[in-house]
Amino acid sequence: MSNNASPLIKANCTAVTKRTEVWGGSGESRANTSYYVTFEFADGSRLELQVRDQDFGLIVEGDRGELLYQGTRFKSFNRDLKKEHLNF
Repeated sequence: MSNNASPLIKANCTAVTKRTEVWGGSGESRANTSYYVTFEFADGSRLELQVRDQDFGLIVEGDRGELLYQGTRFKSFNRDLKKEHLNF
């Protein structure tokens, strides 16, 4: 309920860490996995959000981009696709 009352926030940030948490799987229940990404903002503050497995696979530590979230609810992360040209 509090997430629904929270404003939708769009902010530039960097994905700094990723982690998974496996739970269940004992006896007859199957194991489940939760996926988390920690984002760091320009002021140095950090926010860890649970993300969908599809999003987790697309986000790489060090990616910079625009995060959209509401309270503790992850909405999207759009990577900044501008890359410096590499000389080989």
